[in-house]
Amino acid sequence: MSLHCLLRGTIRLERKHVATRFFLQRALSGAEVINALRPFYFAVHPDFFGQYPRERQVNENSLKRLNGYLENLQKPGSRSVQPIKLTFYVRETKDSSDPQQALLTSATGFRSVSFALHTKDVLSTVKNVLKSCSLPVEHMKGLQALAKASQSSAEASIPFYRPIKWDKSYYTFTGFRDPEEEELQQATRVEPTLNMWLQKNEAEATKKHNDSLPRRKELKRLKEKLCLKFDLADIRWQRSWGVAHRCAQLQSLNRLSMQNPEAMLNLQGHTVVFADQSGMNASGDVMLGTTDVHHQWTKLFEQLSSIRVLHQQTQWLKERISLLLGGVEVIHTERLGPAEPITELYSSLCTFHNNLISQRLCLHPRSLEGLSLILEKGRSSPRLHEMGQYVISTNCDPARLQAFLQSHASIARERTQHQKLLQAEEDAVIELCLHSLSLQNLSKEPSVTCSQMILCCKRLLDQRSPLMLGLHICVSHFYSLMQDGDLCIPWDWKS
Repeated sequence: MSLHCLLRGTIRLERKHVATRFFLQRALSGAEVINALRPFYFAVHPDFFGQYPRERQVNENSLKRLNGYLENLQKPGSRSVQPIKLTFYVRETKDSSDPQQALLTSATGFRSVSFALHTKDVLSTVKNVLKSCSLPVEHMKGLQALAKASQSSAEASIPFYRPIKWDKSYYTFTGFRDPEEEELQQATRVEPTLNMWLQKNEAEATKKHNDSLPRRKELKRLKEKLCLKFDLADIRWQRSWGVAHRCAQLQSLNRLSMQNPEAMLNLQGHTVVFADQSGMNASGDVMLGTTDVHHQWTKLFEQLSSIRVLHQQTQWLKERISLLLGGVEVIHTERLGPAEPITELYSSLCTFHNNLISQRLCLHPRSLEGLSLILEKGRSSPRLHEMGQYVISTNCDPARLQAFLQSHASIARERTQHQKLLQAEEDAVIELCLHSLSLQNLSKEPSVTCSQMILCCKRLLDQRSPLMLGLHICVSHFYSLMQDGDLCIPWDWKS
């Protein structure tokens, strides 16, 4: 037998076994995959992150990439799938298989999880996703047993096979791809380096930004006009909508101001926030639901006088709680929690205040001054946020609360002071990056911590890439080119 025939026969046998192996590994149906990933979908589905637009967007993008990865694995005849790196925000659920993960869960009730997928079959991919998110895999035992039975049955019908590890010269002589070298190349493509990604996207980002300049100019003009005309403190947006979307919202408010200028006068001194629903938030800002019609906005403006009274009552309740708890300040920031409507905040404060006065506490009037407290609904154990804030349930037992506040006061002060220093360092290094790298803008997503932002900026200053000149950069957890030319880069970008 000639060498050519031997090689052709060996290759045919190898391809037969590879095809058989891939068929067995991809035998899971779409329904079985969905059922196996049910705990995962329940923990990361974007619908559960309605009050957290940044985290919702991250999960939406990652789910699209994961679904594409699974679809490619299930395609018949596909040889390999390029590895990917994913980031999800995982809600704290009762299905978590790792109690230690509770320590990593923030006050908002979710944690960030990043992992790479380089699996070659659906079953191991599903297991990898669940384990990476510390979710149970026991419900997959039936699928694993079925896959093993199918594999044993199929393998019984083919002769014994052992893969041949060819010398490198074989691939040079035949022209076939070296699987080891191919896997190595794919692994290096899991995430591009910062310079590679900038080289690929800098030109398009610049074009998109230049195209958006007329819209940006119009947005600035409308914002200044409305703020000056109705004496508004500011106009902001709850979500990271594009410039065109923001312009449309301001144009809609401008039309209403011309149709009913009297109702708009009630906004004097307020900050207007375009959000998911209309009302007033805990900070006293007027929220305009972007899906609401002018009639609903006008009705809100007419009710602002009574809503202001409710806001004043919440301030009074905060002061009373502070006096009862040794001077600790009740806060509510969007960075540490969702934009809670004033009605819900008032209800939570009433419940908490009534709970406190039901039992006399023995706290020195100023013993906890300078510290802050965040209220959360339901029943949960008191805990201390990594940034130094107490996180307390509205129904917390007063005696247990007092013991927790006093015993954790020292570490709370240390964390609060450390956070202030980090914030000052972050502000300084951002300002340095803007000038040294000649950036148009440098921001970050709320989910990026001060420590992560500082590390990212220092590395950017060390690299000093000329490709960043004049760009709008947002530090995030993934690479993305936004519709108006803004570039998102991961804080832990590869050099």
